[in-house]
Amino acid sequence: MRPHGCWGREAAVLGRKGLQNGVLGVWSHVQLGDKGCSQDLGGRGGNRGGGKWKWLYLKGWRVSFPTSRRCVFLLEETGTQATPHSSDETLYCEAEAAPASDKGKPTRESSETDLEIEDTEKYFTTGQKELYMEACKLVGVVPVSYFIRNMEESYMNLNHHGLGPHGTKAIAIALVNISDNALGFEGAKVISEFLQKNSSSLVSLQLAGNKFKDQSAELLCQALSANYRIKEMDLSHNEFCDKDGEFLGSMLALNVGLQTLDLSWNHLSSRAAVSLSNGLRSNVTLKTLDISMNGFGNEGAAALGEALKSNSSLAYLDVSNNDIGNEGIIKLSKGLEFNECLRTLKLFLNPMNMDGAVSLIMSIKKNPRSKMENLDISHVMVSEQFVKFLDGVYAVHPQLDVVYKAIQGLSAKKSIIQYPNPMKLIQSYADQNKIKVLDFFKSLTPTGMMKMPVSEFLKAMIQQNKIPLNRFQIRELIKRLDDKNGNMNFSVLEVARP
Repeated sequence: MRPHGCWGREAAVLGRKGLQNGVLGVWSHVQLGDKGCSQDLGGRGGNRGGGKWKWLYLKGWRVSFPTSRRCVFLLEETGTQATPHSSDETLYCEAEAAPASDKGKPTRESSETDLEIEDTEKYFTTGQKELYMEACKLVGVVPVSYFIRNMEESYMNLNHHGLGPHGTKAIAIALVNISDNALGFEGAKVISEFLQKNSSSLVSLQLAGNKFKDQSAELLCQALSANYRIKEMDLSHNEFCDKDGEFLGSMLALNVGLQTLDLSWNHLSSRAAVSLSNGLRSNVTLKTLDISMNGFGNEGAAALGEALKSNSSLAYLDVSNNDIGNEGIIKLSKGLEFNECLRTLKLFLNPMNMDGAVSLIMSIKKNPRSKMENLDISHVMVSEQFVKFLDGVYAVHPQLDVVYKAIQGLSAKKSIIQYPNPMKLIQSYADQNKIKVLDFFKSLTPTGMMKMPVSEFLKAMIQQNKIPLNRFQIRELIKRLDDKNGNMNFSVLEVARP
């Protein structure tokens, strides 16, 4: 391979053009000898453009690329026929840096480079291993045992393994469970064919930012209508529009496995909202739905309100920034008067005001069976009268927490002065009673456990009378002790003090 200005071949990265004739398409070219590469193998990696970069050794050159992408490097094909692999044609795959716990394990990267790579989670899981095996059956090739054995390595050399176009396609299918690859229609077709087999242990698909449109939605929804194994699906940052909403709504009406669906940052407007809402009416498994950053409008909000009257499974609904005004909020609120399962409703950045906020909390108050715990209207200014009315709602539903922007006429500085540090108050109580702070928190749980659900913690803190705290102070405790999985984790208090 020759330096910049004397091109022999180019390295290409899986992504933007998806799969073409069974061969991985070109995403972007790595210009050898330019700032993307270095012949000095002892140079430094580091941050570039605000993200982490990783080195790959390719024929004596060190190629850098973002660790936010999982890439397959291969020679660019000029025709539809696969180029035979030779000693000059090396293919590398990158999955993830070795975990921090395996520091004693030999690596092929310098210690300087290792310091530049953050360990998050392994991309390859048991589900993805099975996905590769099933993909090989689908395209009619023998699985590459070396690839299977090294799925969790930081990178691998697939030179001289006779992959060919079909073998490469099988690897591509195993790698599609990642966002921002612009897979398009061809990628959706491959995924749909696999999902319709309904025999994989794969339970989660992350397919955000893949330029999926009408035909892609139809294929994916046909597969998901009959697939009961997939539990989580991320289709955010795609290009779904109103027609796609019809496919998605029909899928929700038939699917009996999906529990989490992310459709945020698409182009879904009122017509799509009506279709999705029709699907939600009969769906019995979906628990989390993110449809934020779309354009449902007032008509779409009205349809959602009707769906909430009969839906019996949805616990989390994010409808932030959907151009819903007071008219739509009032109609959406009607559904809250009958709903018995929704726990979190996010309405941030919709063009509503306090009138819409009043309709929401009134509907919750009217429903004695409401499970609502979190209502996010954090962009709305409210009055002191609203706060007094909200206290009456809290008396009926102590588990509820309504987040609003501020109280009109009350400065943020005044609010801070009003509410002392809650941990200091708890510490003072513990010192006076000669107990540990941890003992106080454990006493909130029925059996003295180290963890408890956030909703139960909120309710227990409001009902306890040992340390009087308001909801703002309790919210600060939740921010400090929330483990981001819906639980309060008291173990951090064993070594920490306020």
